Amino acid sequence: MDAHDRTRNRAAVEGNSPVAPQDEDALLARASSYASTVDIAVDLDAVSWEISDRAKRRAGVCLYDGDGSVTIRLTWDAYQSYGWTEFTDVIRHELVHAWEFQQYGESDHGERFRRKADEVGASRHCRTFAEPRVRLRCTDDDCGWTADRHRASTVVTDPADRRCGTCGARYLVEHVETGERWETKNEYENARERIGDEW
Repeated sequence: MDAHDRTRNRAAVEGNSPVAPQDEDALLARASSYASTVDIAVDLDAVSWEISDRAKRRAGVCLYDGDGSVTIRLTWDAYQSYGWTEFTDVIRHELVHAWEFQQYGESDHGERFRRKADEVGASRHCRTFAEPRVRLRCTDDDCGWTADRHRASTVVTDPADRRCGTCGARYLVEHVETGERWETKNEYENARERIGDEW
């Protein structure tokens, strides 16, 4: 092994390899390796790493099982959207959650989280990496409130009795890809049938 190969291997271990992970296993290995370079008091032996292929809103999540061990689940689609350099922020963010869980038995995005995130250079929120499936829109033309959704929750499938998050007026739901709109459960069911496989 020549000096160039040794430098490249050291960079890969430190999370600074010029080659971006190309598959899920490589991403998990690189994330775990990178975590060891972050200056935060997390027991990494008690951290397991997983990939999510389903998440649409969260780039990562830290799950606590109550005994000090945590699972950090990283979203493959977010990694593909962000690239390695930006994705390291997600890893640092989740490590702050792991630190809070291991130190305090709970974690949120409050003041303690913010202070520790600032220390390790992690943001409190990540940018959206997936287009929403539907968008909620206020029916009051003067309001302008919208909210994006990725799943067909009750606020999407049965919006009739729900209200705008800003002004309290009714809202409608719009399927982003097709432009289909509905304001009631019955209208949703009809729209869903028309949308078909494009849902």
